[in-house]
Amino acid sequence: MLKLATESDIASFLDRNANWSRIDNALSAEFIAPNFLLAIELVNSVAVIAERMDHHPDIDIRWNRVLFAVSTHSAGGITSLDWELATAIDSVALELRGS
Repeated sequence: MLKLATESDIASFLDRNANWSRIDNALSAEFIAPNFLLAIELVNSVAVIAERMDHHPDIDIRWNRVLFAVSTHSAGGITSLDWELATAIDSVALELRGS
Protein backbone atom coordinates (compact mmCIF):
# COMPACT_ATOMS: atom_id res chain seq x y z
CA MET A 1 0.00 0.00 0.00
CA LEU A 2 1.19 3.51 -0.78
CA LYS A 3 2.25 5.76 2.08
CA LEU A 4 0.34 8.97 2.71
CA ALA A 5 2.23 12.11 1.77
CA THR A 6 3.41 14.31 4.61
CA GLU A 7 2.02 17.81 5.06
CA SER A 8 5.44 19.11 4.01
CA ASP A 9 5.38 17.02 0.81
CA ILE A 10 1.91 18.28 -0.05
CA ALA A 11 2.87 21.91 0.62
CA SER A 12 5.95 21.50 -1.56
CA PHE A 13 3.89 20.05 -4.43
CA LEU A 14 1.36 22.89 -4.16
CA ASP A 15 4.14 25.50 -4.15
CA ARG A 16 5.49 24.07 -7.41
CA ASN A 17 2.07 23.57 -9.03
CA ALA A 18 0.08 26.78 -8.63
CA ASN A 19 -3.06 25.59 -10.43
CA TRP A 20 -3.57 22.77 -7.91
CA SER A 21 -5.02 23.19 -4.44
CA ARG A 22 -5.87 20.92 -1.58
CA ILE A 23 -9.50 20.26 -0.79
CA ASP A 24 -9.85 17.94 2.19
CA ASN A 25 -7.85 14.80 1.35
CA ALA A 26 -7.47 15.45 -2.38
CA LEU A 27 -5.57 17.58 -4.85
CA SER A 28 -7.91 19.60 -7.03
CA ALA A 29 -7.60 21.76 -10.15
CA GLU A 30 -9.96 23.37 -12.62
CA PHE A 31 -9.15 23.68 -16.31
CA ILE A 32 -11.04 25.93 -18.71
CA ALA A 33 -11.14 24.89 -22.35
CA PRO A 34 -12.13 27.13 -25.29
CA ASN A 35 -15.23 24.99 -25.88
CA PHE A 36 -17.07 21.87 -24.80
CA LEU A 37 -15.43 19.57 -27.36
CA LEU A 38 -11.92 20.47 -26.16
CA ALA A 39 -13.03 19.99 -22.56
CA ILE A 40 -14.16 16.48 -23.46
CA GLU A 41 -10.92 15.87 -25.35
CA LEU A 42 -9.04 16.76 -22.16
CA VAL A 43 -11.16 14.32 -20.16
CA ASN A 44 -10.67 11.55 -22.74
CA SER A 45 -6.90 12.07 -22.80
CA VAL A 46 -6.73 11.98 -19.01
CA ALA A 47 -8.90 8.85 -18.98
CA VAL A 48 -6.32 7.00 -21.09
CA ILE A 49 -3.53 7.97 -18.69
CA ALA A 50 -5.63 7.15 -15.62
CA GLU A 51 -6.48 3.74 -17.01
CA ARG A 52 -2.82 3.02 -17.74
CA MET A 53 -1.90 4.11 -14.18
CA ASP A 54 -4.90 2.27 -12.69
CA HIS A 55 -5.51 5.49 -10.74
CA HIS A 56 -8.70 7.36 -11.58
CA PRO A 57 -9.52 10.98 -10.74
CA ASP A 58 -12.93 12.34 -9.83
CA ILE A 59 -14.03 14.46 -12.79
CA ASP A 60 -16.73 17.15 -12.94
CA ILE A 61 -17.54 18.64 -16.35
CA ARG A 62 -19.45 21.94 -16.69
CA TRP A 63 -19.56 22.96 -20.36
CA ASN A 64 -15.97 24.17 -20.93
CA ARG A 65 -14.79 23.74 -17.32
CA VAL A 66 -13.31 20.51 -16.06
CA LEU A 67 -12.58 19.97 -12.38
CA PHE A 68 -10.23 17.13 -11.45
CA ALA A 69 -9.77 15.81 -7.92
CA VAL A 70 -7.11 13.19 -7.25
CA SER A 71 -6.76 11.13 -4.11
CA THR A 72 -5.63 7.62 -3.29
CA HIS A 73 -8.79 6.21 -1.73
CA SER A 74 -7.11 2.97 -0.62
CA ALA A 75 -4.57 5.00 1.40
CA GLY A 76 -7.14 7.47 2.72
CA GLY A 77 -5.59 10.61 1.27
CA ILE A 78 -2.86 12.05 -0.91
CA THR A 79 0.10 9.93 -2.04
CA SER A 80 2.90 10.30 -4.56
CA LEU A 81 0.61 8.60 -7.10
CA ASP A 82 -1.68 11.63 -6.89
CA TRP A 83 0.94 14.17 -7.82
CA GLU A 84 2.12 11.86 -10.58
CA LEU A 85 -1.41 11.91 -12.02
CA ALA A 86 -1.81 15.65 -11.36
CA THR A 87 1.42 16.33 -13.24
CA ALA A 88 0.21 14.19 -16.14
CA ILE A 89 -3.10 16.09 -16.20
CA ASP A 90 -1.17 19.38 -16.36
CA SER A 91 0.88 18.07 -19.28
CA VAL A 92 -2.20 17.03 -21.24
CA ALA A 93 -3.92 20.36 -20.58
CA LEU A 94 -0.83 22.26 -21.70
CA GLU A 95 -0.56 20.14 -24.84
CA LEU A 96 -4.22 20.72 -25.75
CA ARG A 97 -3.86 24.45 -25.12
CA GLY A 98 -1.01 24.54 -27.61
CA SER A 99 -2.86 22.67 -30.37
